Amino acid sequence: MAVLREFWHKKHLYLFLIPTFALLIVFSYYPPLFAIYNSFFQWNGFSERIFVGLNNFTQLFQDSRFVNSIGNLLILLCWNLAIGLSIPLIVAELIFNLRSSKQSYFYRLMFIVPMVVPGLVGTFLWRFILDPNVGLANLLLEAIGGAGWRQPWLGGTKTALISFMIMGFPWVGGTSVLIYLAGLQGISNEILDAAQIDGATGVTRFLRVDLPLVMGQVKLMLILGIINGLQAYTSQLVLTNGGPGYATMMPGLVMYQEAFQYNRIGYANAIGVITFLVILFFTYLNMKYVRSSSEYY
Repeated sequence: MAVLREFWHKKHLYLFLIPTFALLIVFSYYPPLFAIYNSFFQWNGFSERIFVGLNNFTQLFQDSRFVNSIGNLLILLCWNLAIGLSIPLIVAELIFNLRSSKQSYFYRLMFIVPMVVPGLVGTFLWRFILDPNVGLANLLLEAIGGAGWRQPWLGGTKTALISFMIMGFPWVGGTSVLIYLAGLQGISNEILDAAQIDGATGVTRFLRVDLPLVMGQVKLMLILGIINGLQAYTSQLVLTNGGPGYATMMPGLVMYQEAFQYNRIGYANAIGVITFLVILFFTYLNMKYVRSSSEYY
């Protein structure tokens, strides 16, 4: 009762929270609930909805585009997770161990500067690099091994997916580096001094001291990488539109095509619901089984 009296006494203050909750409901909760509802209907966005139950979901796994996109997604997701979790951590470790604070600041700045460039600019830059005629990649291969080494890259069924794996080289994201670096800087000097006294230096200290203490950051980057990887399709849409054939098709791209090219809104929402459930499943696994050192106590 005391809580209710306190709430009633300060009820006018809670009015300021109404706009926040209203925006959350409209833009964060209503769209996914609306998509789940529409996934059970055949609907083009204009005409009357026709209830089809689970038919949209069963059709998904009979759709060759969607089935092929799952394999492409798994390959790119595993690659991006392996690269995204390791290389930025190694770079952050190198910056963390610099003795000069000025050098540390300089390198942090150098990794942050590319973040001001819009992502699509980088995508178009890589399209130029991978151009089969005048692209830098083929020019370098020709200089090394001759014209026989030239590749169609984005235009070849065997090289298109590899091209997306190459994109982003050297795969050092500024945000990832800063997150890892913040975790490393949060390690107390007492722990580092004790490790040095015990003879844990270099790789040994990294594996036995630094890495366990930044598992919280690894956990964060893992789930963000899974979410971004499962939802990604922008580069494929801009560069190949899923081709050649289905070589670079992604589930998100299938959803986009169904919704905005074929006006199959219900079917597209079914793809979105499947993606949501997969993300929810991996988030649960990540929260349950990937633990930082502080979560053991």
